[in-house]
Amino acid sequence: MKTKVFIKQTKNAVTVYNGDCFDCLLDIADESVDLIFVDPPYNIGKKFGDFMDIWSSDTDYATWCYQWLELCIKKLKPNGSLYVMTSTQAMPYLDLWLRERMTVLSRIVWHYDSSGVQAKKYFGSLYEPILFCVKDAKNYTFNAEDVAVEAKTGATRKLMDYRKAVPTPYNTTKIPGNVWSMPRVRYRMPEYEQHPSQKPEALLERIIKASSNAGDLILDPFAGTFTSCAVAQRLGRKAIGIELQTEYFKTGLRRLGISSHFDGEELKPLDKTFIRKNGNDSKSQKAMTDAKL
Repeated sequence: MKTKVFIKQTKNAVTVYNGDCFDCLLDIADESVDLIFVDPPYNIGKKFGDFMDIWSSDTDYATWCYQWLELCIKKLKPNGSLYVMTSTQAMPYLDLWLRERMTVLSRIVWHYDSSGVQAKKYFGSLYEPILFCVKDAKNYTFNAEDVAVEAKTGATRKLMDYRKAVPTPYNTTKIPGNVWSMPRVRYRMPEYEQHPSQKPEALLERIIKASSNAGDLILDPFAGTFTSCAVAQRLGRKAIGIELQTEYFKTGLRRLGISSHFDGEELKPLDKTFIRKNGNDSKSQKAMTDAKL
């Protein structure tokens, strides 16, 4: 029997792990999860705590992804849904692999504006891809009304549909298409938690509302600052988050109301005023971490 090599804490219908996702996923029962959201390292050279997000080749990175994807699929219920993110260059590998094992219902583009200088010799990327997959294309959760957005044709322009026998106004709401325009998480935003690729709560809220119901279990095997768990908690779902880096795990403990201390350290909220005053570079962030603000 394999010895456990992770930390696990549970409170308020949320379970958080500090450990490698492969070890922690084995602790979760097969076919027990309703919705999985996966936002892994992208293999683009970012630094996450002590981990450098870089593999020796695209093939090695894809092979690593296939291993945890295989485990994730086992954890999903027969009617479960899986949302997967990665870099634009790596997504084709995952798309081809997943379509042999699940049904890919949507290929979503999360679009955002640029906050800095864009590429000068090619067209810079202003989006990240998301795959929406299900185990059973005839039996899965999709709460259309919970994620409806304004339909400008009916709500703003108030146009009439004259194709019908009796002309009627266009609907004022619609289901979002597969291009989602949402801003990235910025410094001093209320939800910012000092993470290099933190995803916005609005993105997770749409996914969780659409593909789960109150009381369902949500799993995030690369939880980062546990945004998925925080949103799931707020929406009345149960959640499991797995994070390798202890610093981000401590953020999750505090953010989810699980604990105010870890190994004798008081877990204080991030001081965004400090970041504003001292700049946004990694040196300033390290200074803040060292100061334990």
